[in-house]
Amino acid sequence: MRGYSRTMKGLFVFLMGFLGGMIFLLGFSCSTGASATPPPHTEAAIDLETLQNSFREVAEQALPIVTEISVVETKQQPSPEEGTPWFFFFFGEPEEGEPQPYESEALGSGVIVDRKGKTYYVLTNNHVIGKAEKITIHLYDDRTFPGTIVGRDERKDLALLSFEADSTDIPVAVLGDSSTLHVGDWVLAIGNPFGFDFSVTAGIVSALGRRGGPDGNISDFIQTDAAINKGNSGGALVNLKGEVVGINTWITSPTGGSIGLGFAIPINNVKKVIRDFIEKGKVEYGWLGVSVGDPADAVKDEMGLEGHRGAFVYQVFRGSPAYEGGILPGDYIVKVGEAAIRDADELVLRVGDLRPGEKTDFTLLRMGEKMVVEVRIGQRPAEEAIRTLNKHLWPGFSVYPLTDEVRRHLPEDTEGLRGLIVSSVEQGSVAATAGLKAEDIVTAVGGNPVQSLKDFYVQLGRLKETGTLGLTVVREGQEIGFELTWGD
Repeated sequence: MRGYSRTMKGLFVFLMGFLGGMIFLLGFSCSTGASATPPPHTEAAIDLETLQNSFREVAEQALPIVTEISVVETKQQPSPEEGTPWFFFFFGEPEEGEPQPYESEALGSGVIVDRKGKTYYVLTNNHVIGKAEKITIHLYDDRTFPGTIVGRDERKDLALLSFEADSTDIPVAVLGDSSTLHVGDWVLAIGNPFGFDFSVTAGIVSALGRRGGPDGNISDFIQTDAAINKGNSGGALVNLKGEVVGINTWITSPTGGSIGLGFAIPINNVKKVIRDFIEKGKVEYGWLGVSVGDPADAVKDEMGLEGHRGAFVYQVFRGSPAYEGGILPGDYIVKVGEAAIRDADELVLRVGDLRPGEKTDFTLLRMGEKMVVEVRIGQRPAEEAIRTLNKHLWPGFSVYPLTDEVRRHLPEDTEGLRGLIVSSVEQGSVAATAGLKAEDIVTAVGGNPVQSLKDFYVQLGRLKETGTLGLTVVREGQEIGFELTWGD
């Protein structure tokens, strides 16, 4: 009975608590229902709604200027049956040397960047196009058009496509000014990740001026944490005005998916490419005609470049725009026009964007003194042609100071030797043909002793117009003389 009573008492308490809770909830419901007024908007909620509306407007404006690009490419592979365990029993030994063709389809993104009459132009990445034999451009409103390649540029991984349409209502992107971007700015990435067409992701500009893109891409990049995945390549990165400020190009990821490290080519790096493609069907890069790099601390110390940023000129192609304009090996280029140069990669990018035939001022440091030279920019030769120009490199090799660190790796018999060590010899250069080798120690140039980098580059400048360069080097304890001669 005691157990029963205790049980009944517990049940009674539970029921009373349950009914009390229901009465409370019903009372709360009735009291709130009677007022029927929504809670007031806080200032923070209004700000968030404004931001939400901004994203909505940008997406509505930008989605129609983005396209889905599907490409079909014919590839070759062995017959799939040859890999099955029963192939031999039914077909005997497989025939060799007969790969089977198959069609491979891939998807990417593009941006409608211009219209000329009935011709619309779509910008995308070169790697999206690959070796496509068939290209189809899908618009946001479900219309499709066959695409044609107008031009492609491997150096910046860009390609321009075109399609024909009688309609004039297809929207064209507004290209913004990527130089106005700041870290922390809101951006939206639009494209077709993994085939999920016309997807929009939001994030911020995480960093600017990133380097080291895949496949030797010479561009610098906008880094963003807006989710970018496979299929987003060639799509638009837009600001809160709906302007295109970048072309989504690559990600870094251990998994193949977005981890918040996406990269876009700044639209300012693209505008000249678009113009060249439409007007000429190809990109014309400016050419200076120098071999440049970022100098080591020991080089900066000896050349008086501490505290300065720029690109160090190791060699100059004889007869090139740089050579004719007065740029010499040993110069340190710090500005192109009004643009400051941070490093060698930036010099390559800025010179490439100059128009051939255009005259441009180059600000440089020569032996620690600032000076300005005017250069008429040339047109960059094809890569194959540039490799054949190495025979015109002046001087065709690079040297490095004999620092204590370098001397520790040299034979003991070089311990009191004064001079400079040859750090590299360019393949195909006059120096290479003559037999100069890396780790030779240069002790004299033009009959004059050289004990520092300044000595070396002063002598190169003095002998520039002669077309000959006399060298004295020490190799394995033996002194060797070289007479290097350049033709026209």
